[in-house]
Amino acid sequence: MFKSIAAATFLSAALSVGLSGAALAQDNQTLRVGMSGGYFPFTFVKQDVLQGFEVDVMNAVGEETGFDIAFETMSFSGLVGALDAGRIDTIANQITITPEREAKFTFTQPYVYDGAQVVVRDGNDEIAGVEDLRGRTVAVNLGSNFEQLLREQPFAEEIEIKTYEANIAQDTALGRVDAFVMDRVSSAQLIQESPLPLALAGKPFSEIRNALPFRNDEAGIALRDKIDAALTTLRENGTLAEISQKWFGTDITSPE
Repeated sequence: MFKSIAAATFLSAALSVGLSGAALAQDNQTLRVGMSGGYFPFTFVKQDVLQGFEVDVMNAVGEETGFDIAFETMSFSGLVGALDAGRIDTIANQITITPEREAKFTFTQPYVYDGAQVVVRDGNDEIAGVEDLRGRTVAVNLGSNFEQLLREQPFAEEIEIKTYEANIAQDTALGRVDAFVMDRVSSAQLIQESPLPLALAGKPFSEIRNALPFRNDEAGIALRDKIDAALTTLRENGTLAEISQKWFGTDITSPE
């Protein structure tokens, strides 16, 4: 999402057509996991290697369940459609649980707890939080839940929201938009790692719970249950916390 990533290296070989995606995952012991490969530090490419928090979590799930994990990268805005069409079995890309998504998919337990964060160009003292977005142009990633979170604000009609598949951080740093909104963890990591002049504006304004979605059919629910049981084990034995500490220096996998 911060830059365009060539996905060909990480696309797994196509599986035979005609069976449901969830059934394929169970019959072949392969779990096809969709992600963008462009959302640092959750899923990104460095030196031609797909890596990040989400990659480590899913590999740990694979070790716990015995599934082979096949990562398939594509644009973030196409992930939900790919899941719905059965081209992948789940999405590991900071997918927020929302009522709209729960009506369509079945989710595992949350494995990330975060908050929506406003980010501005460093030195912009006029925006100190979400309340100051009135009359401003604000960027969000296309297909993310942050547009909806902004539209739920009581002053939403006063915000001009732009949906992006381009580099929202760069456009904010260059002054093409006044701010962007994404999750606080990614925002803080981006500011730390990027040379762009950016700063957090105030505190998170909405709690976010991220989980793994599956198709809401018999096979999808059965697959969800297996992955959910693995997440429970990884939480109890400290693996989730360990992976979080590796990437963030703190535990974002617990609500505490």
